[in-house]
Amino acid sequence: MVTVEDVRRFALTLPRTSEHLIRDRIKFRVGRIVYVAFSRDETIMGFGFPKEERAALVAAEPDKFLLPREPDMRFNWVEARVAALDPDEMRELVLEAWRMCVPKKVRLEQERAAALSGGTKP
Repeated sequence: MVTVEDVRRFALTLPRTSEHLIRDRIKFRVGRIVYVAFSRDETIMGFGFPKEERAALVAAEPDKFLLPREPDMRFNWVEARVAALDPDEMRELVLEAWRMCVPKKVRLEQERAAALSGGTKP
């Protein structure tokens, strides 16, 4: 099972990431763009995800993934039940959400570093 601390430990290794507590919710962002956010009870993790792919993700694993609230449907966003995620899957989701919001140059630098180290970490 994944915890907020697991996400924090990974997310804060990603360049330009900062953590914020906003209205009792933990959020990770690059600049002003939030790419991961937790529900107040920390059971749901929302993350950046392409709008055009989220219906298929939710349909494939409805016990794990859910669509965002109606007002958030306009954003590139989907949600996951934290208890259903394994650590590798969490890292992949967080990394891809981060890649969606950083400048291309930063993303490419991280990808080069990951390729050299043989992993997903910068």
